[in-house]
Amino acid sequence: MSIKQRMLGLLALLLLSPVFGLHATCVDNVVLVHGNTGSPADFQNTVNLLLQNGYTSSQIFAPSWGNSLCAACNDHNGTEETPVRNAINSAIASSCTGHIDVIGHSMGATLAALEITKLNVSSKVDVFLGIAGAFHGLYTCGIYPFNVATLTCGQYGLSISSPLLNGLDGKRFGQKEYTFISWVDEINCATGTCLVYGVHTSTIDGENSSFAYPYEHYQLLYATAADQLSLIQQ
Repeated sequence: MSIKQRMLGLLALLLLSPVFGLHATCVDNVVLVHGNTGSPADFQNTVNLLLQNGYTSSQIFAPSWGNSLCAACNDHNGTEETPVRNAINSAIASSCTGHIDVIGHSMGATLAALEITKLNVSSKVDVFLGIAGAFHGLYTCGIYPFNVATLTCGQYGLSISSPLLNGLDGKRFGQKEYTFISWVDEINCATGTCLVYGVHTSTIDGENSSFAYPYEHYQLLYATAADQLSLIQQ
């Protein structure tokens, strides 16, 4: 074999080795669920960091759900559920660890929690992270069944004490549960308070930890990608 042939063979090996390395990394598949009228692109900062830290695109599931043009038309029932349910099922089925991590933003957090509960797969969720969710409801949605003007706030929505939220109360959505909250969240705290019956609406009863940031509703997702990665890598 000539020197040139040896050099070409070595070059080919070097070019292929990163590919082999990526396939050799066994980590939890990750499900990323955007909020009301959002899109999978809302998690772009998170996806970029995952890809930079050993995850492959096939290990990241980011379903698109809901009517992107009508926030008041979306709730947690029917067609909104299907893409999220399918993503969770697919992520579990293809997970090399047998477990997944789930990150939901805003209404995507409660929607992901609902599907985990309905599928009875909380034992397969290693980390559940709710970012700017409204697990205790929104005063802007009224207190069920009063002043509930839209689907988003109705029986399957985010009015305080709605049947949906009451059904999630006390449930576990993962082996470890975390929330990212903000006291300056312009959506969850729009009435001037973030508290619902004495607790921040973005927290989950029985959670492992809650982390407060000085960010508004969407910035709480965009600016915390590194912390999201850190939690699911623990």
